[in-house]
Amino acid sequence: MIKAILIFNNHGKPRLIRFYQYFAEDMQQQIIRETFHLVSKRDDNVCNFLEGGSLIGGSDYKLIYRHYATLYFVFCVDSSESELGILDLIQVFVETLDKCFENVCELDLIFHMDKVHYILQEVVMGGMVLETNMNEIVAQVEVQNRMEKSESLVGSVAKNGHVTFPT
Repeated sequence: MIKAILIFNNHGKPRLIRFYQYFAEDMQQQIIRETFHLVSKRDDNVCNFLEGGSLIGGSDYKLIYRHYATLYFVFCVDSSESELGILDLIQVFVETLDKCFENVCELDLIFHMDKVHYILQEVVMGGMVLETNMNEIVAQVEVQNRMEKSESLVGSVAKNGHVTFPT
């Protein structure tokens, strides 16, 4: 089971934090700092798996991560998860973000946090993997985008009393 998903930049600034197991907020901050310290000091040419830090569960948990450009994508999982499966899941998540944001960057995660969380919820919910098919995830995101546009159109009709179409 996935216990936490952490995305932070090269300087340790959290960009997305999702815990699927309860931790007090101060403990979450310590976990983020420790995880960043463990992952960031490793060379790019070493294995992307390591034992969980002492705060998040020690040797019963694994940190599986990928470093893309300025971002670290870290999944904390228990021993029942496959390391290679989680690496593949990280790849699917990043490629989905890339498709949805057309060349995703750190600023997309900052300014479109709601959309990033929606995409993550299409992939993982409650610590369990829901979907790994990138095309299906993108299709659901597009459905959500169409619903948001139709709701905003209905809202502008109700407000103005007439329909205006953007050009």
